[in-house]
Amino acid sequence: MEKISIQYNQAVQRIKSAILQSQAEAAKAVNSQMLTLYFGVGKYVSENTRTGSWGTGAIETISAQLKRELPGLRGFGVSNIKYMRLFYETWNDFIIRQPMAGELQNAENKDNIIKNDLLHLIRQPMAGELDWHDFFSVSFSHHIEILSKTKTLEERVFYIHQAATLHWDKYTLRDNLKADLYHHQSQMPSNFSQTMPSTRHALKAISMFKDEYLLDFINVEELGERDAQDVDERVIEHSIVANVKNFILTFGKDFTFIGNQVHIDKFGHDHWVDLLFFNRELQSLVVFELKKGSFKPSYLGQLAAYIRMLNDDERKPHENPTIGIVLCRDADRTYVEYILQDYTQPMGVATYQVMPEKLKEVLPPEEGFKKILEGEEL
Repeated sequence: MEKISIQYNQAVQRIKSAILQSQAEAAKAVNSQMLTLYFGVGKYVSENTRTGSWGTGAIETISAQLKRELPGLRGFGVSNIKYMRLFYETWNDFIIRQPMAGELQNAENKDNIIKNDLLHLIRQPMAGELDWHDFFSVSFSHHIEILSKTKTLEERVFYIHQAATLHWDKYTLRDNLKADLYHHQSQMPSNFSQTMPSTRHALKAISMFKDEYLLDFINVEELGERDAQDVDERVIEHSIVANVKNFILTFGKDFTFIGNQVHIDKFGHDHWVDLLFFNRELQSLVVFELKKGSFKPSYLGQLAAYIRMLNDDERKPHENPTIGIVLCRDADRTYVEYILQDYTQPMGVATYQVMPEKLKEVLPPEEGFKKILEGEEL
């Protein structure tokens, strides 16, 4: 490969950056136009189907005729046309200002009356409302996922913003809707505001963790035996390690997996950290302690010891203090917050859910548990 001078390479990088930025802006422009079209079609269909001016089966007939007249047309099946109607009816009152008399008269005289210019009809957003850049940054399929699975404007604004800024694909959005991220975000009981090095750092940490996580990829089943707790926790851990990518996506961005059952030797005493991560945004090690049952105050004491050892032996000079999370099946929030007051290390307690109806058939037999404990593959 021919080498080029530093000066030429800088020119290449600048041009490349301009090309990529232009492509991104072009994609956004196309998406905006498509949303405008779908909104206009939704308005037209709504006005004619809701008033009864079209008969039964009108949408089916129109969809079939469109496919015949425009071979290869995609996105105008019966379901999608109904989604366009939902898109219009959901957002109409919120985003559309009433047109002036002259604008309405001109619009009625245009041949392309269906394709209302959504970009021009949007009213200026008020404080706390939707960021229109976010609105036009996400695809129609994203909008439909959100509209189908949310009930309030606040929820929709939240998911649109998250999808736009974090670049969620449709499947990530679907997972977060399923986990009800809106109602669990920033709700985890913690002592971050009292123990973090700065208010800004504490706010970042608070916004990063939820109070409950749906770990539907975990292959565990409650054994119902009091002495089986340790085994159960190892099965949970084994499933998380086997699905570490899903686990990281569940918790959010910027997590890097370091290891499970990380060994710490302190004054001849052996300790084993269940799961250890590093978070780039927080610049902190994050340690998770997994528990099968309900929260117990002793869990925080164990976690505090691990945090101290990690800060002394593993934390780099430029990194922030280690954060600890207890992940258990259930917890009384008020009780957890009360117990946390006496701890000086940043810690929180979250709960998780699994999907037990899926799990009996994949739960390893008794000999399988022994292999897991010995670190063998099943």
